[in-house]
Amino acid sequence: MVDGRKVEESPLFAELDRETRRALGRVAVIRRAPAGSSLFRAGAPARGLVLILEGTVRVIGERQGRQHLVHESGPGETLGEVPLFAGGGYPATAMARTDCLYAVFPPEALGGVMRRDPAVAWLLLGRLANRVRHLVSRLERNTAWSVQSRLAEVLLARQAAAGAGAFTLGAGQAALAEELGTVREVVVRTLAEFRAAGLIARERRGWYRVSDPAGLRSRVM
Repeated sequence: MVDGRKVEESPLFAELDRETRRALGRVAVIRRAPAGSSLFRAGAPARGLVLILEGTVRVIGERQGRQHLVHESGPGETLGEVPLFAGGGYPATAMARTDCLYAVFPPEALGGVMRRDPAVAWLLLGRLANRVRHLVSRLERNTAWSVQSRLAEVLLARQAAAGAGAFTLGAGQAALAEELGTVREVVVRTLAEFRAAGLIARERRGWYRVSDPAGLRSRVM
């Protein structure tokens, strides 16, 4: 019952009317995924639209044997719009970065809600369009920018979020490589180059500080 209310109270559905939110809560199947487990795998038959209620999920694609981060999603975000509207299996793999609570909306049940209230379909299509815009922008950046530029941008952003303190690379160098669309060895080598140039300093294992913001910023593009 509590989990069903989480669906109804999701920020995603805030602009829908009360009866539609209740209908979505009724058709949702609530599931949990411990950190490191998969919510779904690329190519697997789609069980339905996924709404993340708690935790963080990394969506991972694979190209020529190399994994890359497609996007990272948190509470209130959805996954699986492509097979919902276009059919087929999931185009990428969703891995729980942290312990997750999520809802699955079976296609037929969700379709019934959308027929009663088309605002649900427009809402989901808008989310899908925004994600496509984000992915196109990311693809352009990954194509035009060197790994050095992309890594410098990430380090500057994490330092800004940390303020005056040190920051962590997050889930590790392998996960950072996926985010940048490269391999771990290149990340390790580039971090070492930045340290040798005095652009960053390692505070302790896995934790860094930007020591020359202007110099690091000059490496972006």
